[in-house]
Amino acid sequence: MNILLWHVHGSWTTAFVQGPHTYLVPVTPDRGPDGLGRARTFTWPDSVREVPPERLRDTPVDLVVLQRPHEFELAERWLGGRRPGRDVPAVYLEHNAPDGNVPDTRHPCADRDDLTLVHVTHFNRLFWDNGSTRTEVIEHGIVDPGHLYTGRLPRAAVVVNEPVRRGRYTGTDLLPALSQAAPLDVFGMRTEGLAAHLGVPEERCRGADLPQRELHAAMAERRLYLHPVRWTSLGLSLLEAMHLGMPVVALATTEAIEAVPPGAGTVSTRPEVLARAARRYLHEPQAAAEDGARARQAALERYGLKRFLDDWERVMTEVRS
Repeated sequence: MNILLWHVHGSWTTAFVQGPHTYLVPVTPDRGPDGLGRARTFTWPDSVREVPPERLRDTPVDLVVLQRPHEFELAERWLGGRRPGRDVPAVYLEHNAPDGNVPDTRHPCADRDDLTLVHVTHFNRLFWDNGSTRTEVIEHGIVDPGHLYTGRLPRAAVVVNEPVRRGRYTGTDLLPALSQAAPLDVFGMRTEGLAAHLGVPEERCRGADLPQRELHAAMAERRLYLHPVRWTSLGLSLLEAMHLGMPVVALATTEAIEAVPPGAGTVSTRPEVLARAARRYLHEPQAAAEDGARARQAALERYGLKRFLDDWERVMTEVRS
């Protein structure tokens, strides 16, 4: 099956393209947001093929996976008038939790009868107003990085892209107090100047923009994973940390309370509880390793790659029937 999808979310796509199909990814000369092509920082199989927009008109496409509202028009134009959902089977994948006036946030695909709307968490499906559109939840799947945890560094790993710009969404304002409980290493994009922005010593809150290929090893050296995010979809970095064998200390917001079971870490809406848990892991490395091992087992069972790909096969078969 030829599946057309845009390179929008590198980590999610890395899992999706492990399936048995051919994945057509648009590429433009500038490799802009609508034509990034193949990933350069993730490992993708040869079944992912870059296709210039002008070649899509004559390319057989069995399914379109849409991820942004403007891709409806883009796909129809690039596919020579073939309309996703009408002339070509389509699903719309929603990565994000709703924004704005959340209880009343209406999804752009609400009340459509020509496609299936797939959410990545049950929380997202619950909080979006989907109207009458058929919806499914396919929870994340992770390409297992292995049980790499050593916890040799008495610090907490945090993974947040653009923590200064995103502020309260990612819990950046909570970091100064939490850094007093455990020194933080914040990995992600545009973390430079974070300590100065927060007004804390660099040693207590270091930013590091690591390439993806180095991230997992760096995370696994830290004693624990801290997830201070207030409002977003379930961060894949949280699930990756669990796969690595890291104990988790997380805000009990959005889907985190479902993802982290008892014994795998601490989940709470109270920052002071998270601070106590972080201190405990710093001082009790054996407890950290034991909770991390339970976190890994839970992640493998719920967010394993096989379950993820099987769920997608089922939905794609139903959409095309």
